[in-house]
Amino acid sequence: MNAEQPPPAPRPKRNPRYFWEDFPIGHVMDFEGRPVSREAVIAFASQFDPQPFHLDDEAGAASVFGGLCASGWHTCAMAMRIMCDGYLLDSSSQGSPGIDSLRWLKPVFPGDTLRLRMEILEARPMNSKPHIGLLRSRWTMRNQHEQPVLTMEGWGMFGRREVPHDLPAPAAR
Repeated sequence: MNAEQPPPAPRPKRNPRYFWEDFPIGHVMDFEGRPVSREAVIAFASQFDPQPFHLDDEAGAASVFGGLCASGWHTCAMAMRIMCDGYLLDSSSQGSPGIDSLRWLKPVFPGDTLRLRMEILEARPMNSKPHIGLLRSRWTMRNQHEQPVLTMEGWGMFGRREVPHDLPAPAAR
């Protein structure tokens, strides 16, 4: 591991701290982020989004962005890591059925420090799987100047702490 890579993620805990019931509508969580390095921007782009303005200072300077900048997909990946470190690996998360909206509002440059806010917009039990609850949330990532650089609204599936007793048990696979 080199100094530019984040440490490996801890393994998810077997006894989650957070369940669907812990996220009421309006609940907000703020997470500190990490600085964005030039090396990480180029490494991600080299592998996944090799457009010149993500790889080369001159090409970045000549682009509409005015400098080398991170891929939007890299920004999404950084947001996901912040959420994993912040709470997802300590939760009953069962993944996500999808994203409703995603906006890259400003470019992310090497040297930026990103943080993230998550707000719960909707919470409901999953009809087909009563032991799972659905959460719709908005993620807003900001840079060190408090400028929003990314917004995303999407859904997460979380295990419920208690399944109502009058509901059928999940079907065996």
